[in-house]
Amino acid sequence: MSSRPDLKLDWCSFEAAKFAVERWHYSKTLPKNKSNYIGVWEDGVFIGAIIFGLGASPSLGKPYGLTIFEVCELTRVALNRHKSQVSRMLSIALKMIRRKNDRLRLAISFADAFHGHHGGIYQANGWVYAGKTASAEMWRLRDGSLADPRRFSGHGHNKPKKVPVGSVLFKTPPKHRYLMPLDDEMRARIAPLARPHPKRAGSAASGTTDFQSGRGGATPTPALSDNERRSDGPA
Repeated sequence: MSSRPDLKLDWCSFEAAKFAVERWHYSKTLPKNKSNYIGVWEDGVFIGAIIFGLGASPSLGKPYGLTIFEVCELTRVALNRHKSQVSRMLSIALKMIRRKNDRLRLAISFADAFHGHHGGIYQANGWVYAGKTASAEMWRLRDGSLADPRRFSGHGHNKPKKVPVGSVLFKTPPKHRYLMPLDDEMRARIAPLARPHPKRAGSAASGTTDFQSGRGGATPTPALSDNERRSDGPA
């Protein structure tokens, strides 16, 4: 039996987080909103980053009676192959973000059904499943990549950008929404929102279409999913 690896999480630089996301996350991009970057090391080797977005949307906390300063979004879990359980990493990361900002009361994350994910890492970590979001629109560009429609819209004095010829606008399926309360009062507040956990996309018991299973999802990566099959279970 292999020994338990030495797991370490610590704050890391934008450059380190970018390195992890570009190599080990399906999106290959970092969110542009203000973020906190937590690096992950096993046996002294950098294996990825966990990223929390702060102030991503003024309305993110409104359904739960929270201000923009009281809620954060777990936006990326970008990991190379690893031995430690992701649920353990998330537990440590949540404690770190909570200590850094004692005003935070709730963390939110989304599992992307379009990429074949149902939120297994959140279920293993004790997050509350709160149902699905509304469908969203995306552009599929000529090269096969996806783009948010806002990428081509103008803001303020900026002129709208033209969508490349041959691109197709389509609706994505709803995402799964998960909540992690950071204090007892918030846990009691969101308890009525809890719903039965969804099953793995494409399974016999699942009502979710398996769109692009195995490619990595809203937060996990292909490498993470391979390891999670032996531990927590992939999102």
